[in-house]
Amino acid sequence: MHIRDWELLHTLYETQNITHASEQLYLSQSTLSSRLKKLEEDFGLQIVIRKRRGISFTPEGIVIVKHAQKMLNEQEKLKEKLNNMKNMVTGTLKVGVSNFFARYKMPKLLSLFQREHPGIECKVVTGWSSEMYRMVLNREVHIGFIKGDYPWKESREILYEENVCVAAPWPFEWDQLPSLPRIDYHTDRIMKNTINNWWYTHYKEDPYTNIYVNQVETCKEMILNKLGYGILAQLVVDPYKELTIKPLFDSAGKPLTRNTSMYYYTDALQLNIVEAFISFVLTLNMKQL
Repeated sequence: MHIRDWELLHTLYETQNITHASEQLYLSQSTLSSRLKKLEEDFGLQIVIRKRRGISFTPEGIVIVKHAQKMLNEQEKLKEKLNNMKNMVTGTLKVGVSNFFARYKMPKLLSLFQREHPGIECKVVTGWSSEMYRMVLNREVHIGFIKGDYPWKESREILYEENVCVAAPWPFEWDQLPSLPRIDYHTDRIMKNTINNWWYTHYKEDPYTNIYVNQVETCKEMILNKLGYGILAQLVVDPYKELTIKPLFDSAGKPLTRNTSMYYYTDALQLNIVEAFISFVLTLNMKQL
């Protein structure tokens, strides 16, 4: 098997669809099918099962594709090592980014970094902070930009802190909140616990949640359209001066805040591209970026 075969099997496994895989690999469907058939002939077994919609891998096919994925990872590590030996800032940087950071910070950050290092490639994965934490933990990415405090004994740089607040489209008093319509949204466990702990410390009744959405950005748009209030990180709503924004305080009168940090393994700094990127990030005011 050659590297193109590894890539073909990996892409097929990810998409479970010959049409989608051929598009990602810039191959015709006939060429992809021909190469797949050749692999099956070489191994003397069936790798995939063709169905009306898509494909599935046979048990033997899964063993082969796992080997292909392992070989692709080894190939990438080899390229990183060779680039490092040249003392060059090149190669592929793998970054896991929480949703808010991906939307508001990462595009400009990458643009600025690539001006200084135009030879780099970057693979960015986005999602909930809990998912990005798992990816850093499992070394699936070099660096994670993550909201909240997760158990971590390796390197972590706090980039900025922001208040958790109530944002409403109209003026309100604190004792009115339980009777006002609230827009809730899907978020990670740490943020959810922070909000719930604050609520039930201050109120006996449940919130009047009349809308539930999948992302904080949708929640913000609902608030701007005067459908209810939300409890969220203040940076999300700071640009909108028409909103009433009040930060939350704990029972001791301390503001409730949330950190955004850069998580990484210390030994990742042995890679020139990782060391250069982390050094570059630390020169910036990320909150104002």
